[in-house]
Amino acid sequence: MQKAEANINKIIEKYHHSHTDLLPILEEIVELNGYLTEEMMRDTAKKLSMSPNEVYAVATFYSFINIKPTGRYVIRVCKTISCQLSDKNEIIKAIKDELNIKVGLTTKDKLFTLNTTDCIGMCDKGPSMLINDEVYHSLNPEKVVSIIREYKNL
Repeated sequence: MQKAEANINKIIEKYHHSHTDLLPILEEIVELNGYLTEEMMRDTAKKLSMSPNEVYAVATFYSFINIKPTGRYVIRVCKTISCQLSDKNEIIKAIKDELNIKVGLTTKDKLFTLNTTDCIGMCDKGPSMLINDEVYHSLNPEKVVSIIREYKNL
C-alpha cells in the first residue's frame, strides 16, 4: 500500500494539491492502480483538504471511476434512451449469457466486468458499448458475442 500512497502523492503534487482537479486526480489513480480503495479515497481527501464524502461522491458519480477491482476487459453498455430504443436489453442479455455474469459483476477468471453506463456519444448508432476504451456500435446479439469471443482469444 505504500507504493500506492507514493503514487497518489505524486499525482496530487502534479495538480498542486488543487481540489478543483479532483476528477483528473481520481482518473490517474485509477489508471495506475486499477481502482480506488476506501483508503485511497480517504488519503486523497486528506491531501486535498476535503471530506472523504466529497471524494466518494465524485468517485461514485462517474461510471469510469472504479471503486472495486475489475476484470481485464471492462464492458460498458450504454443505457440511455436511444440505446434502450435500439434493444440494448438484448445486448446485455447476450453478454450475460456468454459470460455467465450479471451486470456489475466480474467473471471468475477476472477477464471481464459487465457494467452499464450513461451516453458514450453513439446515439445514432445504438445500441453501443465500450470494452475498455474501444467503442462498438450498431450491435446485435450475434455481433456482441463474436466481439467477446475475440477478446477471450487475445
